[in-house]
Formats: sequence, structure tokens, C-alpha cells
Amino acid sequence: MSVLDIDFVRAQFPAFAEPSLEGQAFFENAGGSYTCHQVIDRLTRFYTQRKVQPYAPYEASRLGGAEMDEARARLAALMGVAADELSFGPSTTQNTYVLAQAFRRMMKPGEAIIVTNQDHEANTGPWRRLAEEGIEIREWQIDPQTGHLDTAQLENLLDENVRLLCFPHCSNVVGEINPVAEITALAHAAGAFVCVDGVSYAPHGLPNVDELGADIYLFSSYKTYGPHQGVMVIRRALGELLPNQAHYFNASDLYKRFTPAGPDHAQVAACAGMVDYVETLAAHHGHSGGTAAQTGAFVHDLMRAHEIKLLQPLLDAVTDRNDLRLLGPSIAENRAPTVALALNRAAEPVAAQMAEHGIMAGGGDFYAVRALEALGIDPSEGVLRISFTHYTSEAEMAKLIEVLDRVL
Repeated sequence: MSVLDIDFVRAQFPAFAEPSLEGQAFFENAGGSYTCHQVIDRLTRFYTQRKVQPYAPYEASRLGGAEMDEARARLAALMGVAADELSFGPSTTQNTYVLAQAFRRMMKPGEAIIVTNQDHEANTGPWRRLAEEGIEIREWQIDPQTGHLDTAQLENLLDENVRLLCFPHCSNVVGEINPVAEITALAHAAGAFVCVDGVSYAPHGLPNVDELGADIYLFSSYKTYGPHQGVMVIRRALGELLPNQAHYFNASDLYKRFTPAGPDHAQVAACAGMVDYVETLAAHHGHSGGTAAQTGAFVHDLMRAHEIKLLQPLLDAVTDRNDLRLLGPSIAENRAPTVALALNRAAEPVAAQMAEHGIMAGGGDFYAVRALEALGIDPSEGVLRISFTHYTSEAEMAKLIEVLDRVL
């Protein structure tokens, strides 16, 4: 495994050369990441050269459509799925809502969906509202001390009435990485489909969805260095079974079936820049040849190794403090670098104090109200959330730990 060249990485992000951001360290990446120049370049090119209706026979239109197709095909290949199994929508929340409407039409009253209280509300609420249609909603509950999801409890919830299991790859406040392949295997053995919310995991390395076995995998490109889009993988067997949610004449195209609104042409096209960035990192760090999925796996592991190295000192610094509570695991290998701290006071004013010292972090409930309540935390006081990605430097981590100690 190569060691991540942090200087090369940061050179790919214009934000690190932006004068207005100088002296500030960004630790609210779970809310949205900086954008790499490969995406910005493609977005600029599309708006300046190809901002026309795509797929017409004239050149600007043909190139615009080709670039949209390129984004879908290359991103799908990186994630180990077929090009038409990946589609774009305005946000992950909107994509989830559309999927919930498709399942509403497919399911019968009395059938069940399992959700968790570890989720971001925007991505669990659409499923929960199906209770109004007579669908049973079962909740796989977290441990009230650790936030952990125990698979033994899941097995007690699974039976022949369950049609769908929805859970996060990792929570946006607990941070623990759930064993998706293991959970998916349990659900499939019980005859249920699986929908994985990957919004909080994907920024730390895009997964191989085929290896995970999930039927649906959702994430947000604006948190993975790209434009504001929701990316949705629906495997063919499920996608062709669910009722079409788009225009009737698009029913035969899998990647169009669950996008009832027209696509944002420029933002879809710019998503190819995310793949450009991954391939640039792979080449710079000595990876060559192999499939797109192998390139994705190489960069995934490169990112995770760097994040784990930086994360453990932060976890060590907060684990034994008596003026806060760390949510989730204290071992870096078991979690994403999204660290939520319950304080003995409201979190948002503390985040504001940290901003005065050049640390950009967040305070609040982060739409994880159910998770916080289950953990015994008052959502009105919220948590201090510190989140970073592979482009964070050791110097920034040292500054964070020093400022955190000073403010607390």
C-alpha cells in the first residue's frame, strides 16, 4: 500500500489555494466536501461550451449528451455495477422518496419494511411514512450506550413478511461502519431486499456495490468532491421488478425508471470529474492496469489508510475526557472519520468558538434526531461534530486537537 501524498491531494482542490479560506481548517466534511478541480473544470466546460439540450444531432448537443453518458458509465464501472444500474437525481433524499413510492405500489398492507434509528432522518423518513399505507414499519434499534446495531436483533426482526431492509453504511453521528455484506446476506436469506444509505461512507472511498451485495446503494456526490447530485445504484433484478416512476415511454430504460424529473445536465456531466480524480490519485500513487473497480478499490484503501492514521489521535484525545461523550467506537479502524461529541452544554456555541480559532466544525442534531434521542442526548443541545476526509493534513489535525482542548 502506498502512503497518500497529501500535498498532491490538496493540489487537486482549489479551496486550499483560496485566499478567503486561508488559515481555516475544514472539519464539517460530513455536511459536504470541497470540490476537486476535475469536477469544476468539467462543470465550467459544460456551462461555457455545451449548455444546450443534450442528445441532438448538432455537435455541442452531441458532446453534452456523451459527457452525461460518460459520467454514468465510468462511475458505475468504478463501483462494480452495470452502467444502466446507476442513475442520478437531485438529492439522495429525493431519490429515497421516489424509491419509497415505488415500493408503496409493489407492497401489500401487512408486509413489512425494517428501518433503523441510526439513520439520518431525510433518508429514513420516506420509508417510515409508508406506515400510512398499511405497511408495517419495524425498527432495528441501536444500543443506547454505544449506538451499535446488533445483527442478532436484526435476525429477530426478519421473517417472511419483510420485503425490504434499510440501513446506513455508517451513521452521520455514530460513525461506526456497519458490516454491509454480512447484513445483506442475512436479509437476502430471509427473502428481503436491501437498501443501503451510503451518504456518510462514500466520501471515504467509493465501495464496490457488487461485492457488498446490496440491491440499492445511495450516496451524494456533493459529499464525494462533486456537484450537488444524488447517486443511486439499483441492481437490475430489483429495478425491473419495481414499478416505473418516470414517464411511461422511459420504462424500458433502467437508469431512467426512478428519475421522474429531468436530469441536471451539467451536474450529471461533471460527475465524471469524480472518476477523473480517483484515476489521477491511482496513477500518481503507482497503480496501473486492472479494471475500473480495481482502481476504485486501490484508491478506497489509500484514502482509508490515511484517514485511520489521522483519526486515532483525535479519538485518543477525547475518549477519556469527563466533560464529553464520544459517540461510537474509539478505534479508528471501525469507523469513518465523523466524530460526534456530546458535551455538557449546547454544541452549536462551542462550534462557533472553534470557528474563532480557525476550525470549521458543526454543532446541532444533523437530522439524526432519532439516534440522539436513543442515546439519551437532547437534540436541542445536539452534538459537536468533527468530520474530515483524506485531504485533511496532519497539521490540521494537530491544530484541531489543540483548539478543541482550549475551547472545552
